Amino acid sequence: MLFMLTNRTRAGLSAAQYDELAALAKAFYASIPADVKIRGEWAAVDRSHNVTLLEAPDIDAVQRIAAPFELFTETAIVPVVAITGWTAS
Repeated sequence: MLFMLTNRTRAGLSAAQYDELAALAKAFYASIPADVKIRGEWAAVDRSHNVTLLEAPDIDAVQRIAAPFELFTETAIVPVVAITGWTAS
């Protein structure tokens, strides 16, 4: 299944909390679960939030991935499907 994650950094984090967030991110990227694939990632120019398209077996897997970041981010998880056939005409 495909999931769109939007992570918005919580306001008012201290420098130490940003350091913790960075350490969590590094740990995640160093050991992405075998059943999870990152299809794409984007960050807002102001770095206030990022969006990730993930392929995972189910929403529970995605929630487990997002859980360590809860103290530092507000996360929205939306199951998505690809669409085709839309035209500008």
